[in-house]
Amino acid sequence: MGIEFAFPILLWLWIPAAILVFRFIKKKKQLSILEAYWLAGIRLVIFTLLILALTIPQILLPAKGETIIFLADQSASVNHSENEVLEWIEKSVNYKQKEDTYAIVTFGEDVLLEQSKGSKNNTIPQFNGKISNKETNIEAGIHFASSLIPRNSSGRIVLLSDGNETIGNSGEAANLLKNRNIELDYVLLKNQVGEDMSLSEMHVPPSLYKGEEALISFIIQSNAHKKAHIRLSVNNKEILKEIVDVKDGKNVYTFSHKVDTSGLSVYKGEITAEDDTFIENNILHAVTNIKGTPKVLIVQGKDAGSLSSILANTGVEVETIPPEKLPTVLSSYLQYQSIIFNNVPATVMSENQMNMIEKAVKEFGTGFVMAGGEESFGLGGYFKTPIEKLLPVEMDIKGKQEMPSLGLVIVMDRSGSMAGSKLELAKEAAARSVELLREDDTLGFIAFDDRPWVIVETKPLKDKKEAADKIRSVTPGGGTEIYSSLELAFQELEDLKLQRKHIILLTDGQAPGGDYEGLIERGKEKNITLSTVALGSDADRGLLEELADMGSGRFYDVTDSSVIPSILSRETVMATRTYIEDNPFFPHIRPFTDWLKMFQSGVPKMNAYIATTPKQRAQIPMMSEKEDPILAEWQYGLGSTIAFTSDFSGKWSGDFARWENWPSFINYMVTKTLPQFESEPYKIALSKEDGVPKLTLESSRNQSLPIEASLVSESGELINTNSKLVAPGKYEISLPNQAGMFFLSVKQTDQNGDIQTYQTGFTIPYSNEYLLHGPNENLLKDLANKTGGKALAAEKEAFRPLQTKTYRTQPISQWLILAAFLLFFLEIAIRRFGLIALIGHSLKKELPKRERTLEGAHRIEQLLAMQQTDSAPQKPESQLEEAKITKVKRDRNAAKSNKVKKRKEEQVTQEERAERMKRLLEAKNRKK
Repeated sequence: MGIEFAFPILLWLWIPAAILVFRFIKKKKQLSILEAYWLAGIRLVIFTLLILALTIPQILLPAKGETIIFLADQSASVNHSENEVLEWIEKSVNYKQKEDTYAIVTFGEDVLLEQSKGSKNNTIPQFNGKISNKETNIEAGIHFASSLIPRNSSGRIVLLSDGNETIGNSGEAANLLKNRNIELDYVLLKNQVGEDMSLSEMHVPPSLYKGEEALISFIIQSNAHKKAHIRLSVNNKEILKEIVDVKDGKNVYTFSHKVDTSGLSVYKGEITAEDDTFIENNILHAVTNIKGTPKVLIVQGKDAGSLSSILANTGVEVETIPPEKLPTVLSSYLQYQSIIFNNVPATVMSENQMNMIEKAVKEFGTGFVMAGGEESFGLGGYFKTPIEKLLPVEMDIKGKQEMPSLGLVIVMDRSGSMAGSKLELAKEAAARSVELLREDDTLGFIAFDDRPWVIVETKPLKDKKEAADKIRSVTPGGGTEIYSSLELAFQELEDLKLQRKHIILLTDGQAPGGDYEGLIERGKEKNITLSTVALGSDADRGLLEELADMGSGRFYDVTDSSVIPSILSRETVMATRTYIEDNPFFPHIRPFTDWLKMFQSGVPKMNAYIATTPKQRAQIPMMSEKEDPILAEWQYGLGSTIAFTSDFSGKWSGDFARWENWPSFINYMVTKTLPQFESEPYKIALSKEDGVPKLTLESSRNQSLPIEASLVSESGELINTNSKLVAPGKYEISLPNQAGMFFLSVKQTDQNGDIQTYQTGFTIPYSNEYLLHGPNENLLKDLANKTGGKALAAEKEAFRPLQTKTYRTQPISQWLILAAFLLFFLEIAIRRFGLIALIGHSLKKELPKRERTLEGAHRIEQLLAMQQTDSAPQKPESQLEEAKITKVKRDRNAAKSNKVKKRKEEQVTQEERAERMKRLLEAKNRKK
């Protein structure tokens, strides 16, 4: 047992406290010596108790048992050691004492508690937790394990690992263990790596010119002599495939490749071999900026015209694809300087693909042009999509009162098979469609499973928010029954006096039966049209396509549910059929624009365009007679985008397509969207610190102006990052600790306000976990030496006695404060009544009443004697004493005789009363 103080320095307060008590003794001269010393002693004890309470004292009581934490490495380099680790722990636990407690923790890149702390002898039969094994983070494991040991208590961590730490700094964690008196022992695990081959490095020049012969080198590390297949691709296009003889150790291979494209290009190197342990270390990427002719991607739908040949004749490198073949990774978009959507509907592309295009424009300066047509802008379903976000116009038409009256009923499947993302996206899409309607339009919403449920009653839309909230409240139900729900939708619309009546049916199931043909024919007589959406592979595509064909609507076959919002917004817009302005007109060219020089000889006539609403910051160099935008442009992030609401085919653009300046007009439109990048203003270098990647940018001009950096992954995800200036012209950018391709865009504003941009890409290679390393016992020895631990040769050593004893603490501050208060009240009582009075008061309670009376008489006698002494002549002291004694004796005798006499009188009086009562009773009896 012992005691410890949290703030022992406060004990020095006892000195000024003792000085105050000493001064109190000197000043209190009116008190008796006894009382002064009593008060001083009590005050000194009170001060001592309070000072001790301020130091937060704790009594140390010996703790029973020890706390042992088993920390097991489950990273990829020891992924075959689970049984060995569990067997070792099980044997070790058999040697524990009854009071000992233990826990089991596993770690890789993250940490997981497999068995909570307890004293039972039964260990877990297997590791059930799922952790990422692509890194070895010993530091995180130690921190977590130490948190399971009570604060201010010693304990032991048993680390079972091969010591190959890939992220973190376990040395700093070991220093913390040392400060807490926690020992770290280790058990070395052998990493059982078979034959393995890794592509450790791939070198590609950071910048190239189109037509240049580029040298590309591979460095392959192998622990076996065998054949390997090497593949090299550029932007997912294979350019090299060879079989090479790989020897044990380091191998270097060099290849040449003639660059035949331009833009930001991604090189991908791959190796494959038989019986390879890790496939994670077989792929590397490299990014290079190829300078040359601008490259433009044309995404082309129906009635697209001859746009490709027009741009090709202007010297631009053109690639044309249908919308169904849009890339699914960001790197495929960054190789183009501009992207053109030529009459492309949003319903044939996923929201993820649109998000990648938006990131390419905003973060990397890729240009974008959207041309009109019957499947573009609002008619293409772009309302509230990422593409609408980057365009200078909105798809909704604001302030248009001349649109025909519309009645729309959405019939949506809510059966059990719709549960999850399909139902959520369908509900959100329907709620989004509500925003496209006017308050005078009629809306109905029916959800069905084995019966129809009217969610929004078919009537004029007065409160859009209320209708959207009701739609979002739909929950999944039971089976699927389509006909009765569709019949109800027709019934609700047929008697309404509206110019447009449209039904949209969404389902992922099958429900044959019912007179669909008769139902739809009766609806067509009432001017009702029907479109259908098949969701997923289980939907009855044949039936739904037939229903849409009979209902004069459109059929959508959906495999990616993220396109549902585009489908519903497109259907809502097309139901009005008023977004197309098809009265021929002469566009108005706004003065003071750079487009004006093309129209010196006049403006051709245009046939039609799609009505849109310009955004607030957009510039409108060309507009219609109704002041709708024909051509709008603006800056979106780093990219420039243009909306041309007529078409490129000549069907809508009319005389523009036959105009002599038509090719120049299109070329100028595309050229305005091309990014303006500075040539290699930075040198980049990728390094790792404690296993965490770090990107360094060094300005070639030694400029130290602030920069704005945007980091995007290959999947299009914007990564949160920050940049800091670490030296003149040198910047560091934080990176995520994950392997893969990343694209960096840097924006810098100079002293004149000019903005310069730079884009590049880089790859964070696979973790060192997948490199060929043997066990790192030196690291484990260093950790054990810092904490007083050791290598365990036998299982029983895990529960050996700790070098530092463990104690549990019992705080006593509250008891010291309570004692100080009690003594404080005692000190107040002494000062108020006096020490002698308090003692005397207790003695008085024990004296008999008679003695207290005699004492009072004795005091009176003393007073009378003193008065007589003052009036009589003075006598010798002896005579006075004798006289006093004589007088006292006389008074005592007189008092005794008076008491006896009084008792006699009382006795006589009582006898007389008894005699009198007797006579009265006798007289009363005689009368009776």
